[in-house]
Amino acid sequence: MRKAFAKIHLWFSIPFGIIISVVCLSGAALVFEQDITRALNPGFYRVEVEDGAKPLTPSELVTKLRTQLPDSLRISGLQMSGDPEEAWMVSFEHLNRKTLSVNPYTGEINGWNKSYPFFQTMRKLHRWLMDVPPRKGDKTVGKTIVGVTTLVFVAILISGVVIWIPRTKKALKNRLQVSCNKGWRRFCYDSHVSLGFYTTLFLLVMALTGLTWSFTWYRTAAYSLFGGTAPKVENTPRPEYRQKGRKDAAKQPRPNGQRHAGGEKGRKGTTFNYAVWDKAADAVRQIYPTYKSVKLGTEGIEVAPNPKTDRRQTDKIQFDPQTGRLGSITYYKDAPASQTLKGWFYAFHTGSWGGMWTKVLYFLAAFIGGILPLSGYYLWYKRKFSSRRKR
Repeated sequence: MRKAFAKIHLWFSIPFGIIISVVCLSGAALVFEQDITRALNPGFYRVEVEDGAKPLTPSELVTKLRTQLPDSLRISGLQMSGDPEEAWMVSFEHLNRKTLSVNPYTGEINGWNKSYPFFQTMRKLHRWLMDVPPRKGDKTVGKTIVGVTTLVFVAILISGVVIWIPRTKKALKNRLQVSCNKGWRRFCYDSHVSLGFYTTLFLLVMALTGLTWSFTWYRTAAYSLFGGTAPKVENTPRPEYRQKGRKDAAKQPRPNGQRHAGGEKGRKGTTFNYAVWDKAADAVRQIYPTYKSVKLGTEGIEVAPNPKTDRRQTDKIQFDPQTGRLGSITYYKDAPASQTLKGWFYAFHTGSWGGMWTKVLYFLAAFIGGILPLSGYYLWYKRKFSSRRKR
């Protein structure tokens, strides 16, 4: 049985090892994307607060923004931070992840959110091997290869654990440490065996959660396993395939714009009065004295109540768009599994579920996971080469 698992481990690793390295190393590069982006753009996320300064009301902020933005942009959401030194984020219809950072005390625009080309390339490698599908949910050769490789990676990890199981206490000691003074080949072997064992659990979690983005059948099974229903993937064009006109419009300021302060027409043709956000925000603060963020929308409100977590735990509040009166509240802890599982899968795939410490562990595990196939190739080559020389 051990020999059978050894063959599975070897013959799956040879054709898929390079792809595993690419997926793991690109994944490791993405672990600290948000942290690095925030560090490189402090002015986008932080603001200076003068003593005694109070933030503008949502409607006042919207009024100031309208004098600086083109008519084509329609505000659909405002995310207010619970940290007085953090900027507020404004979202717009049809721009999805494109958000605008503003100073909540002056209404001054700090800029549009950005994603650096390095991280964009790493994401394309990690998910699609650069073969980006034009629409969400579409299949491409690269996406399929990544999914199949991840499935194979699970088999490689499990077979590797079976091979690793020692038969004696002495062998156990050797397989838990790396020898650094017995030559390069021994160092590669020990690191492949011991580091592979230490990172197997993390790599399995990454692989098993990552498969929910690769195959519909797997996503359905995973959600069903935890008592939920897999969400339907909206078949919408990806940002890089959308009309460039919308992006260009988002970048063009309108210094002398003229527009009424009362409201503007939304996607359904109705006029939304942003003054109701003032009433809704005051009511939310009565319920949540402290919070991480409050996102006001034209159809509902999302509150992240825990200021100390990076996880996507939000309570959802209904409100009357005509009066601003709050309606029912769906607390995160009471939400059905179908609404919370996606957040859990994402958190366990990226390592964000435990804060900075789990991110560090995930980075190390993903980096080692990218190196393991390379050391495996080296050991396999040396073994084949040595056996041929002995003949």
